[in-house]
Amino acid sequence: MLNGSPMTTNPMNENLIKKYNVQAPRYTSYPTVPYWENNLTVEQWKLEVKKSFDKTNAKEGISIYIHLPFCQSLCTYCGCTTRITVNHAVEVPYMKAIQKEWEMYVALFNGVPRIKEIHLGGGTPTFFTPENLKEMLSGILSKAEICDNYEFSFEAHPNNTTYEHLKTLRELGFSRLSLGIQDFDIKVQEIVNRVQSFENVERVTKQARELGYKSINFDLIYGLPLQKKSSVIDTIKKVNLLKPDRIALYSYAHVPWVKPGQRKFTEMDLPKDEEKRELYETGRAMLEEAGYVEIGMDHFSLKTDSLYKAAQLKKLHRNFMGYSHNYTAFMLGLGVSSISDTWNAFAQNVKVVEEYYDIVNKGELPIFRGHLLNKEDLVIRRHILNIMCKFETSWIDEEDQTADLYNALNRLKEMEADGLIQRFPYKLIVTETGKKFIRNICMAFDSRLWKNTPQKEIFSKVI
Repeated sequence: MLNGSPMTTNPMNENLIKKYNVQAPRYTSYPTVPYWENNLTVEQWKLEVKKSFDKTNAKEGISIYIHLPFCQSLCTYCGCTTRITVNHAVEVPYMKAIQKEWEMYVALFNGVPRIKEIHLGGGTPTFFTPENLKEMLSGILSKAEICDNYEFSFEAHPNNTTYEHLKTLRELGFSRLSLGIQDFDIKVQEIVNRVQSFENVERVTKQARELGYKSINFDLIYGLPLQKKSSVIDTIKKVNLLKPDRIALYSYAHVPWVKPGQRKFTEMDLPKDEEKRELYETGRAMLEEAGYVEIGMDHFSLKTDSLYKAAQLKKLHRNFMGYSHNYTAFMLGLGVSSISDTWNAFAQNVKVVEEYYDIVNKGELPIFRGHLLNKEDLVIRRHILNIMCKFETSWIDEEDQTADLYNALNRLKEMEADGLIQRFPYKLIVTETGKKFIRNICMAFDSRLWKNTPQKEIFSKVI
């Protein structure tokens, strides 16, 4: 569909949608969290942190994700760890705990950390006052150096992001922000409890540009309850008026067994498989006509954005923070539920704020589960990351030619017959059709999932 004109669905695509619309991970990591073995003690985690820091800090630097969980109201589509409150007295104790956690890690490092990326996620980072954000971040930066070509970014709620938020964070080196839009249709906004006006989004966007932010991202979701093609068309038209540098067009993940807030509506309120896919194709066609290029999974960018340039150079990277043009092997997560990645190991912090305070105040790292990757994990991880970021992977090196790889290639035969991939000697390329089913292709490589197929719902569907 272009400019709101009707779009017909290819019957072959309809058959593929029916065939491949299964539950699948989103692959922000491999192994995925449900398949972590929890084979990592706190002391082992510390050793992995030291090892990764010593190996990569001087050359690459580190990335830091800070989870700020507080929200004034619950957006029912959200799958993140949040704490709903209107009491802003929670800000100071939380930021002090973040500082303590950071100081424990700094004490482990053999040298001064060089920060390549910082991302503030939530929750709602702009729930915090500009003054408190400045104090917390200044404390972190005071114990570190900043890499060349660094990028600091944050997630902003259009309703509570003020000019002072934008100015304060810009002065601290932040140059990118992401605004959660989802859909501008008031009926959709009301049922998912995320009511915000176009005027607020426009205000924040214009103020950010005036202050020198170089990249602005809009988050949109397709497949929301009560969402129609007409609302997607209207939303994309309004988005195009503001021309953000990046757009994430996510599939709504209906997981009420994980997020009870989603029980406010039922499956009857949701667009069905083919209808949901048409919402995506409608948005995709309009974005491409407006000059956006599809980057990785669910992401679009203008050709002037660093994400596009990284994709063209095949240097796109993906981690728990999403897609990035920067690569660091070591990503440190601070705050409740945050996940850290040393490349050879993962660790996740506890998810309850009070438990987080209790552990950190005892001078201990607040991790509660983790996974030490074995040789097979590392091989499969590389292939999945290549497919997610480059739409291709290869296995020329002998160390990549494992039993798990050849099992994956056997599982891909049907996808090859369906035109989702092309196989060459020692190489696989995802076709244009296959990009719509990237999670299915990655799932073929997921040896842990195939060895232990889940007996209950733990992932959202592909479509």
